[in-house]
Amino acid sequence: MKVRDVAAAIEEFAPLSLQESYDNSGLIVGREDDEVHCALLAVDVTEEVIAEALREGCDMIITHHPIVFHAMKRFNSASQTERCVEEAIRRGIVLYAAHTNLDSTPQGMSWRVGEMLGLSDMRVMQPSTDGAGFGVVGQLQQAVPSEEFMREVMERFGVKALRHGDIVREQVQRVAICTGSGGSLIDEARRSGADIYLTADLRYNDFMRHENAIILADMGHFESEYCAIQILFDVLSKKIPIFAVRKSVCSRNPVNYMM
Repeated sequence: MKVRDVAAAIEEFAPLSLQESYDNSGLIVGREDDEVHCALLAVDVTEEVIAEALREGCDMIITHHPIVFHAMKRFNSASQTERCVEEAIRRGIVLYAAHTNLDSTPQGMSWRVGEMLGLSDMRVMQPSTDGAGFGVVGQLQQAVPSEEFMREVMERFGVKALRHGDIVREQVQRVAICTGSGGSLIDEARRSGADIYLTADLRYNDFMRHENAIILADMGHFESEYCAIQILFDVLSKKIPIFAVRKSVCSRNPVNYMM
């Protein structure tokens, strides 16, 4: 299998044209005409994930987050990013990322979280073109107590500590979601009429922007985006059933919690 064939399958679902201008999705290490036999799917490229790929005989790693996000001026093993890129080149491992294009594509990241929570009648919260855009808003089958819903989120997504603002709604039914860093969409979530907004990376002052109308809940960046592995697995298994893909068991949250 050529790298270009694997990339084409992913980009048919999540076109690179949908990525944000600051992003670095796509092929990062390797060439389009390289032959690959097995891909490892992870959230991030880390030294543990590189080692796992080598153990499992995977010559391609596909992640949600790009290993190279900002310009790099040198490669001297001084950082994990440099060491990972160096090792990938040395070992002939292709690195590919589907980041904000996977966030904004129809049926992408936020859609998957909504499906996992049983939401119906979902629509894009901040639409762009052709049905793409960031975040979704949908309905639970019935209203449930707010704390009960948040505990269900914690259980389903492995959230060890869910940060939330004032519980200004005793019950929730309309839910807004934006995986990853979604503080910039708080106003859109409020305008959507949602009872609760699930996202990540909220700042201290963000929690004061509820205006007594919406519960703001930070479920964690990694926790909200771990579903990328399953999305990529589903896409590749359907479009290239003869290509071997593995879900990383070493893809882990870099944030630890002291309980």
